[in-house]
Amino acid sequence: MAVYRSVDELIGGTPVLDVSRLSPNPSVKLFAKLEGHNPTGSVKDRVALAMLDQAEAEGRLQPGSVIIEPSSGNTGIALAMLGQRRGYAVKIVLPGNVTAERRQMLEIYGAEIISSPAEQGSNGAVRMALELADANPDWTMLYQYGNEANPQVHYRTTGPEIVADVGGITHFIAGLGTSGTLLGAGRYLKEHVAGVQVWAVEPPAGEQVEGLRSLDEGYVPPIFEDWGGAELLDRKMIVRPRESIEATRMLATEGVFSGISGGAALAGARKAAASVDSGVIVFVVSDHGWKYLSVGAWTDDLEVAAANADGVIYF
Repeated sequence: MAVYRSVDELIGGTPVLDVSRLSPNPSVKLFAKLEGHNPTGSVKDRVALAMLDQAEAEGRLQPGSVIIEPSSGNTGIALAMLGQRRGYAVKIVLPGNVTAERRQMLEIYGAEIISSPAEQGSNGAVRMALELADANPDWTMLYQYGNEANPQVHYRTTGPEIVADVGGITHFIAGLGTSGTLLGAGRYLKEHVAGVQVWAVEPPAGEQVEGLRSLDEGYVPPIFEDWGGAELLDRKMIVRPRESIEATRMLATEGVFSGISGGAALAGARKAAASVDSGVIVFVVSDHGWKYLSVGAWTDDLEVAAANADGVIYF
């Protein structure tokens, strides 16, 4: 077994698991890209590392710099872990309705938490962080929603990993959050796999689904427009909170302890499988489930768990 010099080297290279037993169509294979195997348990480790490396190369960060970033959890945790190791003070603008586990992880990694109104969700955290960055020009905002390093790292790493690990892929499915995974990996796949389709999963407007956003809510991430999201995506699928939780529980039967956005991606993959004659579908399981134990997604009555999704941001 290799010995690694830094936790940075553990980021990426995540495994793919065949979960075709969950496919509603025996002629369609399902493969889960398990991003929870990154050091802080989520796909956002890739993005945080890429944004920090880019900012340092550009001279925007020096020892002692202050980083301000809006996050509903995973990006903030990744930035806090990596930033602490590099000597930066990390401030995370966090909606008031995230799970206790994510708040605790930020505290463990030494981040300062600035709470934004729960009722404004992730969009409110973005607005507050932008205001704070304007008011404090000596702070550095990496801004995952508009940072080219976000989709670029998925173009350089996630997409090539999928092509190397899964032959004959016909569909790539991921949640529509910042859109970095979809657009970066999706563009790479479009360029290297003939005929591949890229499908996005999003919640209905007004409903919370862990890690996802509806573009109808009024905020379109700049990278979605900059990377031609409207042209790249072949389809968007609506997945409701109850469907996401049901599919999260399905993943657990395969030994995959996933966050609820992973369940949403599986729900989308199952819908895709039911709509085609044959194929090979890769979907992204963005993180592990241990950050969401307090919401009862696995143990509460299904109706109760689905109702909780209306009041908690799970990612």
